[in-house]
Amino acid sequence: MTLGTMASDVELRIDFDAMRKYRLQRAREQMEKYDLGALVCFDSDNIRYITGTYLSEWTRGKYFRWCVLPRGGEPVLFEVGTAAIVKRELCPWLKPENIRPSMPWMRGANVKAVNVELSRNAVAEIKAILEEHHVANLPVGVDETEMYFLDAMAHAGLKVANAYDVMFDARLIKSADELKLIETSASMVDGVYAQVADFIKPGVREHEVVALISGWLTEHGADRISGINCVSGPRSNPHPHDYSDRMIRPGELVFIDIMSHYLGYATCYYRTFAVTRSTERQRAVYKRALDWLQGSIEVVRPGVTTADIAATWPSAKELGYKDEKEAFALALGHGIGLSHHEKPWISRAYSLDHPVPVEAGMHFALETFYGEGDDGARIESQIIVTETGHKVITKWPCEELMVLDPR
Repeated sequence: MTLGTMASDVELRIDFDAMRKYRLQRAREQMEKYDLGALVCFDSDNIRYITGTYLSEWTRGKYFRWCVLPRGGEPVLFEVGTAAIVKRELCPWLKPENIRPSMPWMRGANVKAVNVELSRNAVAEIKAILEEHHVANLPVGVDETEMYFLDAMAHAGLKVANAYDVMFDARLIKSADELKLIETSASMVDGVYAQVADFIKPGVREHEVVALISGWLTEHGADRISGINCVSGPRSNPHPHDYSDRMIRPGELVFIDIMSHYLGYATCYYRTFAVTRSTERQRAVYKRALDWLQGSIEVVRPGVTTADIAATWPSAKELGYKDEKEAFALALGHGIGLSHHEKPWISRAYSLDHPVPVEAGMHFALETFYGEGDDGARIESQIIVTETGHKVITKWPCEELMVLDPR
């Protein structure tokens, strides 16, 4: 269900307080399941999941900010400079004393002696939190970092474990409020595809399509664009997985992938179009990709496994490739939440031998590809697993190959 994108005093749309509590509890449960003393997260999406805070994309992947969740305790956020002051005012769900300024070592971009000093200082603050909660003797889950931090952890006598296992397990089952945000995020991409359908014509370049999509989504409330692909004509087979400055020509196929975020929650949403006209081969190529996609969607319900879904797709050899590694990502499923890629992952490369049960509350995308000659078609749907089956939340029509700017 989608409602307005703004807060309202006359409708309870998203219960953000309940969502924050749900996410924190999920992280705590998985931390205990893995028998960790604490989680230390540098990944922006994991920080958001645990603390309900965000700082814009310039901080992603730079280890400027981190959070600590001690077993039996409350989250502690180490935030960039004066942003910590702002968050004490605007994030009352965190204790003010648990929002502290960070002093990052810029992934080692400083003088080596400074890198060592600052990383050891950060670990000393973390260790003090662990000792306060009597968990310093237990492994500490860390999601991502770099060598200065790992050396500092070893210097402090702290044992490091993998926090990504913990966090991706926590994030696997979405709450009702998370699913509302995910569906609203998908609805925004429905809207931008209407703009794309009016915009694409011969002479338009791939990167102009990307610019249109990025601008429209940002204007309509997207808080992050993690990627957009636009692939046309002979670039469409084999799939290059990027966009260029190529000019679109009459009679070509164009496929687009949109990875946008609304209030953190992501999309991954491919559609393929023909420009001015379509050929018999293009329609056949499209139908094959569509049939594979629809066949995999029909399987989705609680109680099946990721192997059941992957088994509906053709093997790498059927697609004309030597092995599943070479054909990877041409028929694929992946979870989507705060991150564009989460659990579960679905592929013939591993799901047939390592099946994962499908459960209500999961949200993932299924995507297929087929190509012949200069014609490649890629289609993708996002699916919420319900108690009784599934719900497709990507609504832009894909039942047949759509022709844009017909001539």
